[in-house]
Amino acid sequence: MPIKKRTLIILTLFTCLGVKAQRFNPVNPDASAGVKKTLNFLYNIKGKYILSGQQNYNSDLNVFSDSAKIIAGKYPAVWGSDFINWGDKDLGPQIVNEAIKKSREGYLITLMWHEGKPTDEPPYSFEKNVKGKMTDAEWNELVTPGTALNKRWLAQIDVIAGYLKQLKTAGVTVLWRPYHEMNGVWFWWGNRKGENGIAKLWKMMYDRYTNYHHLNNLVWVWGANGLRDIPFDEAYDYKDYYPGAAYVDVLGADVYHFDYEQDDYEALLKLANGKPIALTETGELPNPEILKVQPQWTWFMVWTSWLWTDNTHNRVKQIYNLPQTLNHDEVKAKLDSLK
Repeated sequence: MPIKKRTLIILTLFTCLGVKAQRFNPVNPDASAGVKKTLNFLYNIKGKYILSGQQNYNSDLNVFSDSAKIIAGKYPAVWGSDFINWGDKDLGPQIVNEAIKKSREGYLITLMWHEGKPTDEPPYSFEKNVKGKMTDAEWNELVTPGTALNKRWLAQIDVIAGYLKQLKTAGVTVLWRPYHEMNGVWFWWGNRKGENGIAKLWKMMYDRYTNYHHLNNLVWVWGANGLRDIPFDEAYDYKDYYPGAAYVDVLGADVYHFDYEQDDYEALLKLANGKPIALTETGELPNPEILKVQPQWTWFMVWTSWLWTDNTHNRVKQIYNLPQTLNHDEVKAKLDSLK
């Protein structure tokens, strides 16, 4: 192959992988260099590549990422965990330590939080306090600044802000995914439509974390649930819960049971209006046929043990070894080159 032609091919590949910066604006005008680098990377791979990812319980921070390596022979590029309290156990400190370690090893970090209902006292249980319900009156008090319930909520989110500050100090960029599946009916923050609903609570958290705590290390990931009409387990139209482009860097969907509906994908893309989208949670992984018609997903994240229960080893190997899948080693090298 002539040298000029070979050089052109190499330069084209590097451009596709994001070496040349694409212009964009993080929603936080004071976003850190790490946020800008991460978003730059996501913008430049969208439509071309997908990052592998794996969620881990905060009580077992590496079990499922390690399992992905055992099955597929490669570590996932994205490491995830959750600030949820298991009973009276606050595992925030060990999440922080592991996230710092993983970030230094070249993983992208995504964190979330199954927050206990602010009307309740800890210790929290998943069924009673995370999936509990709030009355309309309680919700209105929650989103009204200065009320007793609003102050309780501020105290809650400030605890997590403390952990995110430790990650900021350590130079860790976080794909921050609060109030996930907000268009579903199961969590206390779920199915609250309109300006006074979850969109307002999202904006309140954004303001507290960005303008009060100066958490400039966060990429704001809005992760809804894939649309569905199962009785008592519904998830409704994305647009009714979206806080707006000024408050979201990346949009996502949680898709389980191979429910990769093309209409839902197109609806999310339309709402994103050019922003990156991601499979923020998956049960059963998409196959190559799905990814061919849904190429804009920038990462997938298998939910904990669903790696075992909802996927065959062949399915895991298949997606980890697709030409368009970027795993840990490729992403680490890529991010290192952008320093």
